Amino acid sequence: MKSEKLSFAGSQGHRLMARLDRPASGEIRAWALFAHCFTCSKNLKPILNINRALAAAGFGILRFDFTGLGESEGEFSDTNFTSNVEDLLLAARFVAEYYTAPQLLIGHSLGGSAVIQAAGQLPGCRAVVTIATPYEPQHLNRVLDRKRAEIEREGEARVSIAGRPFTIKKQFLEDLDRQNLDRHIRDLGRALLIFHSPADTTVGVDNAAQIFKAARHPKSFISLDRADHLLLEENSAQYVGRLIAAWVEPYLD
Repeated sequence: MKSEKLSFAGSQGHRLMARLDRPASGEIRAWALFAHCFTCSKNLKPILNINRALAAAGFGILRFDFTGLGESEGEFSDTNFTSNVEDLLLAARFVAEYYTAPQLLIGHSLGGSAVIQAAGQLPGCRAVVTIATPYEPQHLNRVLDRKRAEIEREGEARVSIAGRPFTIKKQFLEDLDRQNLDRHIRDLGRALLIFHSPADTTVGVDNAAQIFKAARHPKSFISLDRADHLLLEENSAQYVGRLIAAWVEPYLD
């Protein structure tokens, strides 16, 4: 695939860095938008592998770093789930302005929660794909609980996530507690494909069952067998990309 470096303004006015992946040759069937997992970046290897498979099938995909992560400007400590959704909406509008409105939204882990919430505000969106996504964003509380008392008392705390330190402020917890993804799942109004591994020890597969139960048809679930949460095994990620390309075909304009 060909990859082009781009940037656009995010929800807090900071410059967000992005990559536009597309087929090496030929026309683009449809545009997609990819939202990475919590505290990850657009350059996570599984995202590249999924996008390579999608590009080979004729898709153009925008992947970007949320505010304060990866190569994007801003402070992570000033962001929250709501600002991530707003970043996602601005990314979709950027694609629509310069190319064609993305018909497919893909989200990994908490990025899946974000695309579910954003889809209802994007009329051009026809289909949504979640990968290892929690049923509620509050799933993060399991990671943050050991620091919650300090955050409540001091207003912020340093939290280790995947071996890296991040500052989490009280406003992040308050925003998380206000989220109600169940309503957005029920009102999605788009085709939904759910990927999850029974071996996922970060976000249990029961979350996929809850999302599937809450969603209305058309909806599909694909088990990823022994894949890990991040899909670090190359074949697993490319398998996901190929399946997305085949599954979404009937829903595209």
